[in-house]
Amino acid sequence: MEQMIETLSTLQEGNAGGSGAQAVERALGLLSIVGRSAEGGVTLGEVVKSSGLNKPTARRLLMALMRSRVVEQDPVSRRYYLGGDLYVLGMLASRRHGLLEIAGEHLRRLSAVSADTSFLSMRRDDYAVCLHREEGTHPVRTHALQSGDQNPLGVGAGSLAMLAALPDAEAEMVIGRIETPIAEHYPGYSPEIIREDIARTRQAGYALNPGRVLSSSWGIGMAILWPDGRVAGALSIAAIDSRMDPIRQVELAALLRQEVDRMQIKLKRLFQSGRAAARPAPPEGGARISQR
Repeated sequence: MEQMIETLSTLQEGNAGGSGAQAVERALGLLSIVGRSAEGGVTLGEVVKSSGLNKPTARRLLMALMRSRVVEQDPVSRRYYLGGDLYVLGMLASRRHGLLEIAGEHLRRLSAVSADTSFLSMRRDDYAVCLHREEGTHPVRTHALQSGDQNPLGVGAGSLAMLAALPDAEAEMVIGRIETPIAEHYPGYSPEIIREDIARTRQAGYALNPGRVLSSSWGIGMAILWPDGRVAGALSIAAIDSRMDPIRQVELAALLRQEVDRMQIKLKRLFQSGRAAARPAPPEGGARISQR
């Protein structure tokens, strides 16, 4: 969000050949053009044609939107797409639409059955963002993660689940990019530890954080996937270490699997309905958890 504000301020203050307000309006117009072709992306030529701007101006404004991470460019096709930060802002700003709305009942069920705190997270570049924290009824709670908190991918159960769900090459690139913040701020982690955690997660089918962020706070997480296999987010449960013995880890993993499967069915329906809405209309006529 701060980057978006900074980008808009830069456009207002440094715009040549037009008012700052005009530059902001043009940039938002380009954002709308990119959004209309969200699935397939748009080329620079298509943006120029749709906007009526000249090529240098359109490119400059797109670069500004890319710096704010609300637009991104595919390095191979060079096509422009809506950026991940735009989705994150929407998730944080509204509880009525999207992944957070779909996850609501599943988070409530996770916390009701387990009595522990459950979380919904999503990926933001090389980081995981906590979108929602659902409190359980157990009197002793963990406070390791709050709504809006961000950690590098691999740090924490839901974050690790998302990283482990990525292809090997992409996961390795992420690990390389987060090496500095991990070394500076997360003494319980290292690239080697994260790689080992990824291997264990893939073998077990769920991610486990054995108190690496806070020693008394353990977590278990599972990735949520879109129908095309992309990572949509993660569900996770956190509890004090005494409530995360090996037997209960298996029980909580089964509960997470159940809720993730239910969410993915909803996402599949949403995905299919979105595609159906995009097509022209046809012509007329045609598991119980132990409380330890």
